Amino acid sequence: MRKLFISVVFFAATAGMKAQYSSIDRIIKRLEERKGINQNLEDVNIDNKKFVFVKDEADHTERDFIVIKGNKVTYVEVFDDKANGESSSNVFSGDVVRSRKNIISLRADMLENKKVPVPVAKTLLLTRQDNILYLIDINTRDRWIDEESFSKVRSKK
Repeated sequence: MRKLFISVVFFAATAGMKAQYSSIDRIIKRLEERKGINQNLEDVNIDNKKFVFVKDEADHTERDFIVIKGNKVTYVEVFDDKANGESSSNVFSGDVVRSRKNIISLRADMLENKKVPVPVAKTLLLTRQDNILYLIDINTRDRWIDEESFSKVRSKK
């Protein structure tokens, strides 16, 4: 009788642990999505994609765009001055390399078809959260959102 009782308790505990494991696994996957790790995004095509980053400061608004076409990249900075309403922009071009681990490195060394002494270099992590593609700048933690996804998010609001 004692062995039967111990075996029933053991199986009940094992079933409970499996249920806990399942919920813990879901939590860990969600946290990994937020950090952008352990995602298999090798099949995601980023060719002809446009990523947007908007930063609102006290005196100006900065809008940055990354347009990837094959192994070429166009990086655009647009500054909107809040005091006088003027806009200025810089258009850089260069090349981009994508690794197997969802890392994207871009190096833009041409400013409006003129070579610059110090190129714009960014190392970005491609990640997906809630079916939205992001590029996360590894150094500054800035999040670039896919323009198609950005349009969908804005239309829902």
